Amino acid sequence: MQTTHIDFIPEQAQPMIKALLVNDNLVVKVKNERKTKHGDYRQLPNGKHQITINSNLNPYRFLITLIHEIAHFEAYSTYGRFIKPHGKEWKQTFQHLMLPYLRPEIFPISLLPLLAKHFKNPKASSDTDTQLALALKQFDESNDKTYVFEVPLGQAFKLYNDRVFKKGNKRRKRFECVEVKTGKLYLFNPNAEVELLE
Repeated sequence: MQTTHIDFIPEQAQPMIKALLVNDNLVVKVKNERKTKHGDYRQLPNGKHQITINSNLNPYRFLITLIHEIAHFEAYSTYGRFIKPHGKEWKQTFQHLMLPYLRPEIFPISLLPLLAKHFKNPKASSDTDTQLALALKQFDESNDKTYVFEVPLGQAFKLYNDRVFKKGNKRRKRFECVEVKTGKLYLFNPNAEVELLE
């Protein structure tokens, strides 16, 4: 078992995570940043189970992502492979696994109420919980990115893949943004990271 992933999580959580990974016999690999996901779980052809997690996550997001992926493994092991990936079995497993970590020795006090609220009904991605995602981003290393909700109305911005959009009005939760090249309308999460264009 690799031990490098342990360095990425808060120190107080390390003994519990080590015990959980040994018990489940999971292989954890730390990967370079992937834009579309923080981590994933899959069964390998040799029958082993592997979790991969992005190296650019702050310790708190890394821990949440790791437990999210362990919950996939445990839900499949308990309920079988035909359950929905983020269905009720996974949610219950994720809640059960996460509960022992929701303590001030592991997470900053400012995150605990948001985490408690999120774990009443965890989503497929913590990024869809705007309040929690923004609170977690405070612990990221600083970068030159702006969030969509901060972009002025009508302003152009660029995504990591160089596609250019203009910000429009807000719907209930998301912002309408038009892709400049195609004229197509897309809905953006308020905390999507973008680069402002002059």
